[in-house]
Amino acid sequence: MAHHKSALKRIRQTVKKNELNRYYGKTTRNAIRNLRAATDKTEAEKLYPEVCSMIDKLAKKNTIHKNKAGNLKSKLAKHVSAL
Repeated sequence: MAHHKSALKRIRQTVKKNELNRYYGKTTRNAIRNLRAATDKTEAEKLYPEVCSMIDKLAKKNTIHKNKAGNLKSKLAKHVSAL
């Protein structure tokens, strides 16, 4: 167990951040799954900017790597254009 106030605070902050990162990551993965499952092109084109925005936010906060974000967006764009 930590004995310093700063260490206790850091533990609290880490737990809170982990929960938020897990929530945003799961929400984004669900949105990606919904976009990939979409069969209507107009619906997919509507969802694509929202999903890209979510992916960019995760990359900006270093929840996912920026290259992974780029790869995801590229594959999703390819999927939407193929519909």
